[in-house]
Amino acid sequence: MSALKETHFQFAGQTGFYRGKVRDVYYFGNQMAVVATDRISAFDVILPRAIPRKGQVLNQIAAMSLQKTADIVPNWLRSVPDPNVSIGLRCEPFAIEMVVRGYLAGHAWREYRAGKRTVCGVPLPDGLRESDPLPQPIITPTTKAMEGHDEDISRTDIIAQGIVSEYDYAQLERHALVLFARGTELAAQHGLILVDTKYEFGKRDGQIYLIDEVHTPDSSRYFHADGYGQRQQNGQPQRQLSKEFVREWLIENGFQGKHGQQVPVMDDNWVRTISNRYVELYEQMTGQTFAELDAGAMENRIETAIIHAFA
Repeated sequence: MSALKETHFQFAGQTGFYRGKVRDVYYFGNQMAVVATDRISAFDVILPRAIPRKGQVLNQIAAMSLQKTADIVPNWLRSVPDPNVSIGLRCEPFAIEMVVRGYLAGHAWREYRAGKRTVCGVPLPDGLRESDPLPQPIITPTTKAMEGHDEDISRTDIIAQGIVSEYDYAQLERHALVLFARGTELAAQHGLILVDTKYEFGKRDGQIYLIDEVHTPDSSRYFHADGYGQRQQNGQPQRQLSKEFVREWLIENGFQGKHGQQVPVMDDNWVRTISNRYVELYEQMTGQTFAELDAGAMENRIETAIIHAFA
C-alpha cells in the first residue's frame, strides 16, 4: 500500500508553508489548506514509516467532529474538498494544549503509577487503578512545543508566565469541558468511552476558535464500552481505540522519545497492522464503511482539490 509521507506543492497565491508532525499546511493569506499526510508521531517524534490511509482517516473524523461541535465554539474549518484536505481560517494559536481526562490512562497513569498524586497541579485521589474513571473530568494542560516535547504545565503557571491571560484561560477551560461532554455523548452512540483527548484553540479578530483536529484517534483515547466494567472488575486491560497501541509497542522496544534512543524498525507487517487499526477506528467511530481510494493518484488528487478551492 502506498502512503503519503509529505507534499511539495507550489500554488498560485500561496503565501506560506508549514510542515507539522503530521500535517502539511499551505497558507493563502488569512486562509489555509491543511493536508493530512500519512506520517505518524509518538512521544513527539515523527516515526520513519508513514502509515497508509491514516491521513484520510484523521481528516474525515476531524471534519465530522468539528461539524458536530460547531454550536459549542466556532472552529476554523470551512470546507473539505478532498478526503485528505481541509480548508479553513488561519488563527493565532494559543501556545498550550487543553488535555481533558475522564479516566486514568496513558501518561497520567504512568505518572500515577510512579507515585505522583498531582498532575499539572490537579490532585488525584489515592486508590485508583489503571483505566478507572476519575471523580470528574480534569484538565491537564501541556505546553505546545514547535520542536521537541510538549511539557505538562499547571493552570497557575500558564497564567503567571503570561502564556494565556486569566480571562482567556477561563474561556478555554469552559469550552474544553463542554466539548469533552459532547465528545463523550458522540462516543457513546458508537459503543465507545471517550477516555481523554486534547483541544487546541486560537484567536482571530478577538474571537476564540477551536483549531486543529478534534476527537480523532491521534488526539484522543477511547475504550470499548461493551465489557468495560467486567474488565475493570477482573483487572484486565481495556480494549482501546487510539494510537496508544503504537506507543506501547515503542515502549516495549525501548523507545520513549528520550535522548539517545533509537526508533525500532517498523516492518511491513507492523505498518499494515497499524493501517488496519486506523480503518477499524474510523468505522467504529463513524458507523460508516471506509472508502478506499486510489493511493497512486493521491498527490495529483490533493493538488487539484486545493487549486479548485482557491480558484
